[in-house]
Amino acid sequence: MPLLTCEAVVSETCFLVRHARGGPSAVLELLSRGALRIAFQLEDNVSAVRLMARYARVPMSLADACLVHMADELNTGRILTLDDDFAIYRWLRSRVFERLLAG
Repeated sequence: MPLLTCEAVVSETCFLVRHARGGPSAVLELLSRGALRIAFQLEDNVSAVRLMARYARVPMSLADACLVHMADELNTGRILTLDDDFAIYRWLRSRVFERLLAG
């Protein structure tokens, strides 16, 4: 079963691993192999991701806002992330995320 994501997350991930040998290529390979699947179109959800204003003190990135909205739409708070901000963010306005990599 592929992990669902959005293009903003793929872009941010490629940037974060840019100094690792083959980092961005490995991320794109996950897409081409079908291990990752783009399941969100920003163009169709611009008003929904404006929730970044609610988390202005964190602050929330566009990628994070897309993932929170995806959780709402997919009715799940299970998320694979290293981002500690997901301990603060809430899906469906009040539900805590289940961070699969949290320590």
